Parts: sequence; C-alpha cells; structure tokens
Amino acid sequence: MFDSLDDWLIIAVVAGILFYGSSKIPQFAHSLGRSVGEFKKGRLEVEKELRAEQNAASAPATGPSH
Repeated sequence: MFDSLDDWLIIAVVAGILFYGSSKIPQFAHSLGRSVGEFKKGRLEVEKELRAEQNAASAPATGPSH
C-alpha cells in the first residue's frame, strides 16, 4: 500500500497539516529552502578549497635556480 516515496510524502504532508496547521507549512518550506541553500553554499566552498589544494599540490615547486 505504501511502497513508493510519493505515498510517504503525501502522508507526511497531511500529518504536518494536522499537527502544525496550514499556516506553519509555508514558514517551514521557506526555512527548509534557506537551509538547503546554505548547505549548497558550504559544499561549494569546500569543493573550491579542495580544488585549490589540488592545484597547489600539482603545481611544480619553483625554487631558487643554481
């Protein structure tokens, strides 16, 4: 009966409306969207730092010439 993710999502939305009321759902969705955005920003920043580290490690070391 509840084999797919869509079924569980519908149940979760209905339960949320029953427990929190319909006025809290938009606030929750807004907060969730902002959280996802912050997570993506953090992930991109970490990826950027990792790429910079890889580039620094793979760049030939330039030392004094003799």
